[in-house]
Amino acid sequence: MTIRRLSFADRLLSTAQRSVDVLAGRLPTERPNPAGPPDTAEAESLNQAQRRLSGSLMRVNHVGEICAQALYEGQGLLAKSPEIRASVEHAAREERDHLAWTAQRLRELDSRPSVLNPLWYGMSLAMGAFAARLGDKASMSFMMETERQVEKHLESHLKRLPAIDTRSKAIVAQMKQDETEHAATARRMGGTGVPFPVRLLMKGVSRVMTGTAHYL
Repeated sequence: MTIRRLSFADRLLSTAQRSVDVLAGRLPTERPNPAGPPDTAEAESLNQAQRRLSGSLMRVNHVGEICAQALYEGQGLLAKSPEIRASVEHAAREERDHLAWTAQRLRELDSRPSVLNPLWYGMSLAMGAFAARLGDKASMSFMMETERQVEKHLESHLKRLPAIDTRSKAIVAQMKQDETEHAATARRMGGTGVPFPVRLLMKGVSRVMTGTAHYL
């Protein structure tokens, strides 16, 4: 029996379907939530200000995972080698867990996702595709820098989240660990870092996105 290799058109259709599923919150997960099952007592222990802060920070993290899905879709779509595509798809599957965990936590906090998610997704998809178009080395360098910046961002959230909000902290801590591993994988796959101006541009775009998502 012969196995049919996916054509570019097949991958494009798959990307379109996954894009719809991401924005609709329909992607499957592979790992249980690191925060464990919902805890009613824990939810009631947060005061209004703590709940509002946690909700805002987790909305920012949820936006980050929306963008991660789009970036990886763009990179996988135009990856030059099967090995790079497989590596990107593996990271994307773990990021889907993050997406589900942050969405669940938003519901627990009576908060909501960003209304601008479709915009962030479209922009990130284009960025991922552009990086991949430059070649696998550039794509992995872009992935490595992205994950490094996300890791620092999550570290700051671990410090800003209310101490009593152990559920959000557990989710963010696992996300941070995964991002560290993704950055290391990107380096092993040929990533060497991005030029300083590109790094500044990435930080600027991230600052706009996170600043907006904090409220919207």
